[in-house]
Amino acid sequence: MIEKGHPKLSIKEQCELLSIHRSGFYYQPAQESAMNLEIMQTLDKLYFTVPFYGVLRLREELRKHGFELNHKRIRRLMKMINWRTIYREPRTTVINKADYKYPYLLRNLKVERVNQVWAMDITYIPMKRGFMYLTAIIDLHSRYVVNWSISNTMTTEWCVEVLQQAIEMHGKPEIFNTDQGSQFTAEKFINTLKSNEIEISMDGKGRALDNIFIERLWRTVKYENIYLNIYENGVDLYRGLNQYFEFYNSDRKHQSLNYETPGSRYKRVA
Repeated sequence: MIEKGHPKLSIKEQCELLSIHRSGFYYQPAQESAMNLEIMQTLDKLYFTVPFYGVLRLREELRKHGFELNHKRIRRLMKMINWRTIYREPRTTVINKADYKYPYLLRNLKVERVNQVWAMDITYIPMKRGFMYLTAIIDLHSRYVVNWSISNTMTTEWCVEVLQQAIEMHGKPEIFNTDQGSQFTAEKFINTLKSNEIEISMDGKGRALDNIFIERLWRTVKYENIYLNIYENGVDLYRGLNQYFEFYNSDRKHQSLNYETPGSRYKRVA
């Protein structure tokens, strides 16, 4: 389908013609040892039950699963899966070194129309031989996934590309919410939002629940698709996620939307 070294069309141009994300077709899964991959998959599932655990508690929890690890290794693997421990309150004594920080604008905000607020995040995706990362942007009013992509690295450039594609396809939101991850606090990402005159909102440090709607999306995607399949490569992962997000947007009814689908809610008033 995609021909590398095509004499006239680049991979990007071929993917655009086919309406696919190019990342899923030429990125290979990132590699780790079989043992680390097993531990990372365990940590990924633990995040949905004990997101408030830090290294010490996770060490004891992993022992129950048969893994004896030191603190350094646990921290490294937590970083690999993008684990963000949730605290009761932001740790005000810890300085965030990001060059760009913005206040959280969604507290007590009534989200009552589409394209009022979009949220973006990155999550870890386990595979049979390696792992990749998934990012998605959702419209908070409708829960509609306006864009998504996969990659084997969490780069600012990747996130900017996904954001720009979403704006091209659906217009721009009034407010854009993320966590304080380095991809989202980078100058290039911030400038993309500013150049489109989009208000910037960021979760508080240690407050992953500020972005609860996209956290719920990750749980849904993983339990309804990722954990039920064993994807071999980026192509298989892309195809599986593409089918799932089409189902999620167009066919999966949400109780919080009075059993409408995200697509029907978004497209009816977009």
